[in-house]
Amino acid sequence: MLEGKKDYKAWLYLGIPLFLLTVFTFYPLVKTILISLFSQYNAMDDSFGAYFDLVAYQTIFRDPVFIGAIKNTMILVFVSVPISTVLAILIAVALNSIKPLQKIFQTIFFMPYVTNTLAIGMVFSVMFAHPLTQGIMPEGLINTLFQTSIDWVGVTATRDHWMFVVLIYTIWSALPFKILVFIGGLQNISKQYYDAAKVDSTPRRRVFTKITLPLLSPLISYILITSFIGAFKAYESVLAVAGTTGRSLDRERWTAVAYVYDKIGLAGLDSNLVSYYSRGAAAAVILFIIILIFTGINLYVSKKRVHY
Repeated sequence: MLEGKKDYKAWLYLGIPLFLLTVFTFYPLVKTILISLFSQYNAMDDSFGAYFDLVAYQTIFRDPVFIGAIKNTMILVFVSVPISTVLAILIAVALNSIKPLQKIFQTIFFMPYVTNTLAIGMVFSVMFAHPLTQGIMPEGLINTLFQTSIDWVGVTATRDHWMFVVLIYTIWSALPFKILVFIGGLQNISKQYYDAAKVDSTPRRRVFTKITLPLLSPLISYILITSFIGAFKAYESVLAVAGTTGRSLDRERWTAVAYVYDKIGLAGLDSNLVSYYSRGAAAAVILFIIILIFTGINLYVSKKRVHY
């Protein structure tokens, strides 16, 4: 009798989260997949059309804009995530070893995390400003300091220049949360390990590689997985830093998410008689599959490398 009451309460508590997941996660995911399989989906009347095919997928893979968006996303993912994670570990170790003013330094490093993304991005765009694209504004801070005259993020900026600025911003903005997590992990490591290392006169580098990193490996795995997922969905950071006229992104600066947003905002069919909405849904499914693959790889590697 008591078991039945406990099961009833458990399902009652689970009911609301399951309902919300179904409405806001599972249903949109399934419908997006279905829309991507019907090349003539009409968003106005929510009709799928008569053709159940893979033409939307064929169209986006022949679209150089989509291929360029995937390349931009991959660069952001595989450059920003490793660098920001390594820097966060090193800064967290340094902060953890500093006892005076430790809380003040932690607060300073955490402040960017609670600041609006677009506001910080606009500050970066001003720092890398150039008169050619910023009108009457003088050279930005970076050009002034290094005595250069480079258009970093304007309409004449090369891919190397604007991508460099976006990477700096992405790495910098990712540090606060990672540092906070790693500091919490460092403070939970038993001091006995470090005391034993002192007794054996173990060099600091060996302590870091043989004690600190292995004991932080569960948190490193968590940070890598969540960071990869977040970086694959990058859009606001690129828009805030590299957005040009009207704070919009040129096509060569699109990420995968920007491509999806653009297509689902268009009505009608393209020149191949494929719905723009279907193309956007297909791009979203491809991005979902890519994230799923890399998350699976991270989980597989973590089983072999993470020490719990």
